Amino acid sequence: MRTLSGVSGALVGFLHILTTVGIAMAAQAVVVDGDTLDLGGQKYRLFGIDAPEHAQSCHTPAGGNWACGLAATAEMVRLTANKDVQCDDRGKDGFHRILAVCLANGANLNAAMIDGGFAWAFVKFSDMFVAPEAVARTKRIGVWQAPSEAPWDFRADRWKAAAQAAPNGCAIKGNISTNGHIYHVPWDRDYNRTKVSPEKGERWFCSELEALDAGWRAPLWGTATR
Repeated sequence: MRTLSGVSGALVGFLHILTTVGIAMAAQAVVVDGDTLDLGGQKYRLFGIDAPEHAQSCHTPAGGNWACGLAATAEMVRLTANKDVQCDDRGKDGFHRILAVCLANGANLNAAMIDGGFAWAFVKFSDMFVAPEAVARTKRIGVWQAPSEAPWDFRADRWKAAAQAAPNGCAIKGNISTNGHIYHVPWDRDYNRTKVSPEKGERWFCSELEALDAGWRAPLWGTATR
């Protein structure tokens, strides 16, 4: 079984991946959002998929909207609850996250999110999940119920709008609360109600990498503590 691609295949393929790609030790995962996990303080970005952002809505066949971003995060919580999660290592992205295919008690999380219609194949970086995405699209499940905006377009649109009103176009809000130093990007659910108070040490950032390097973190949408 080719568990790392979510489709049937030879066991030898899976064993080859285990010997050529580093595998993290099994651990309980903290869900950051629909395509990002935290294992022991290390962030893992699920390779080859892009889930809707937490504040994102998708369309229904009747012309309404549903909270697909919330649903994707909830699905990841469901898939990982009380399970040992293992992630391989396919290098890091520009935000210090390890790109990975992750397994929960042996089940491929990347593939499960695609199969359930809770994520898009992130074709900009990989065609690994193009075929299973086509199956979900044919079934018209999840985000494929009706035409909806892809997450990468949603992020770009939100950034463009927020940057016009932000100081020097730096649209990321650095907030300090009892949960720590947390930054909010324009596509976060709490972005519009988050205030930046420089007198409290809060600040604006021009990029997520700048915020991370300054010691701030993203919200953890899949937990009670953001």
